[in-house]
Amino acid sequence: MSFITRRKTIEASVAPDGSQRLKATLSWPHLIAIGVGAIVGTGIYTLTGIGAGLAGPAVILSFLLCGAICACAAFCYAEMATMIPVAGSAYTYSYAVLGEGLAWIVGWSLVLEYTVAAAAVAVGWSGHAEALMVGAGWAIPNSLLHGLASGGLVNLPAVVIAGIVTLLLIAGTRESATLNIVLVLIKLSALVLFVALAARSFDPALFHPFAPYGFGATPDGHGSNFGVLGAAAIVFFAFYGFDTVSTAAEETKNPSRNLTIGILGSMALCTAIYVVVATVAVGAMSYKLFSKTHDAAPLVFILQSLGHGDAARIVAACVVIAIPSVILVLMYGQSRIFFVMARDGLLPQRLAAVSAKRGTPVLMTALTGLVVMAMAATMDLGQIVQLANVGTLCAFIAVAASMLALRVRDPNRPRVFRTPLAWLVGPFCILGCLYLVAGLPRFTQWWFLEWNAIGLAVYFLYGMRASKLARA
Repeated sequence: MSFITRRKTIEASVAPDGSQRLKATLSWPHLIAIGVGAIVGTGIYTLTGIGAGLAGPAVILSFLLCGAICACAAFCYAEMATMIPVAGSAYTYSYAVLGEGLAWIVGWSLVLEYTVAAAAVAVGWSGHAEALMVGAGWAIPNSLLHGLASGGLVNLPAVVIAGIVTLLLIAGTRESATLNIVLVLIKLSALVLFVALAARSFDPALFHPFAPYGFGATPDGHGSNFGVLGAAAIVFFAFYGFDTVSTAAEETKNPSRNLTIGILGSMALCTAIYVVVATVAVGAMSYKLFSKTHDAAPLVFILQSLGHGDAARIVAACVVIAIPSVILVLMYGQSRIFFVMARDGLLPQRLAAVSAKRGTPVLMTALTGLVVMAMAATMDLGQIVQLANVGTLCAFIAVAASMLALRVRDPNRPRVFRTPLAWLVGPFCILGCLYLVAGLPRFTQWWFLEWNAIGLAVYFLYGMRASKLARA
């Protein structure tokens, strides 16, 4: 079983073959935008209502709890990313610390996270775009607006947006990251507009009772749980994505400084945004009203109900314009994870080819785009999308475990950034993630096990023997 526990040294990890090394073009503003671009998406516009329906005004605590767990993960990521500043994120760290077998599981789980989530966001964007097209009087056949699993033929808008994002990523990392900054600013502007207008109707009385469903997790009979902890398992979905920043390590200028700023900065900013938006939403309208309208976007509903119709339409339009930034960041992360796995020989190495002109893995990016487009074109991801969150939690646990294991195995290794209170932060991250995994629906847990069973079959049939370590 030594092939499962064999490790790639940190020295080998940070010095990949020159022809397969990505071009460093990103600075810390790009990294913060990548993190915010992934985190601030449809979640803040929908999960505020869903979470409030499960926890009442105490949904604010649910966001804070998720923020605390993700902050612990962010500290662990910052330490590992600055120590191993190459692409691959949790997969690369696991390969260097925990061994090839666990690294494969983590990488395979990240593939699930990014691919399914990117396809789901593309389908969600298509739904918003459909409403705008219908409102504009465009006569588009229904069969071209929905995939086979939804009663149509192909979800054409989802395919188009995924294709455009793929071309942007192929064009160059810096170019796509710069566009992402613009899209992130649009999203943040929409949230600032919501807070500014909704805060005018703020009523402290709406916070009583503060936790009508308690602070624990009580089954609601529909696969979710009431209470602060129950809501936390749901609103956590709005936080994942900041780990994408660490996948950009190899393409970052001055990674020892910029990675720390990018990872911790994006996490702190997004947690603050979520808490402020949730507080204003609960204070502007009874949660019993807007929690029932999450399918129609609760923030937009609140603005409409308060008489800000024009602002509601602006916020809705900003969502349609800016959501592609989430797809862009997720597909970026997916292509880099697959790229590094191919560079290590666990997947065909020809997929790790880097364009001499653009400095990006063109072939792997194109392949990622085709997979996302195929899924978005045909699938209804309403339930399967939750698989992405299991992949994220698996990665968080692996990074925290890697950080702790390396503190024991190699305590004197130089660390540009050191996780504060490591033996408190690391275990809290692991236990918090395990709790959230336990709080997910049972079918999600089974799908995750089945996905990794497929992944292990691929590893034993190909990766185990093709690995560069096997041929060393």
